[in-house]
Amino acid sequence: MSDDSGAITSSEYIQHHLTNLTWSVDGGWNVHDAGFWTFHVDSLLFSIGLGVLFLWLFRSIAKKATTDVPGKLQCLIEIVIEFVDQNVKDTFHGKNAMIAPLALTIFVWVFLMNLMDLIPVDLLPSAAQAVGIPYLKVVPTTDLNVTLGMSLSVFALIIFYSIKIKGIGGFVKELTMQPFNHPAFIPVNLILELVTLLAKPVSLGLRLFGNLYAGELIFILIAMLGMWQLPLHFIWAVFHILIIVLQAFIFMMLSIVYLSMAHEDH
Repeated sequence: MSDDSGAITSSEYIQHHLTNLTWSVDGGWNVHDAGFWTFHVDSLLFSIGLGVLFLWLFRSIAKKATTDVPGKLQCLIEIVIEFVDQNVKDTFHGKNAMIAPLALTIFVWVFLMNLMDLIPVDLLPSAAQAVGIPYLKVVPTTDLNVTLGMSLSVFALIIFYSIKIKGIGGFVKELTMQPFNHPAFIPVNLILELVTLLAKPVSLGLRLFGNLYAGELIFILIAMLGMWQLPLHFIWAVFHILIIVLQAFIFMMLSIVYLSMAHEDH
């Protein structure tokens, strides 16, 4: 609640910065308990916008690529592509031309979404309030809907390729005859394998969300420290650069590993 002077309290400040701009089919704008069909408009806009930026940037550099002395941006993109390609070659043991582009998309897209965390926490929300938008969360990966949406998409590919490579019978056998290869242990095997299978998208999405949400919360707390916020913001931002790169890398690598396991027919 606000204090007697009408100034916003610390709890209100934190809650405001962690609240999404929403639209609900049932309740309209900013009704946060309106039900299932509630869209986080800011998360959708920033995530889709950054995805479009990624596609436009890589396409424009590819069209202008030269075998002569390349520019700095072309060098950077080539380094990223070679880095992702090498990790796919080292980790993925099947044959699927989609895996490398998918890994590149995951890594760059997640990195760009994480990178939004380095923007000063008051900058864009204050600008939004100036034009009448009450809430604005600018880091899509601090929204559990986004991270779980991405992990469930990877999970759908895992199921699809598991059935495509192994067949329905092979996929069912994998769930029922491991780790104990005896019909008597089918119920136990099924429970163990289903838990392991369902844990993949949950852990994939929660890991990314938890790390970025915690990082954003620390930035918000630093912004409340007044004169100390600039040096502390710089120190945490330098450290946080490692986190945003590492989390993008982990999400990409786990996706590759899970899809590689889905392609193994033995």
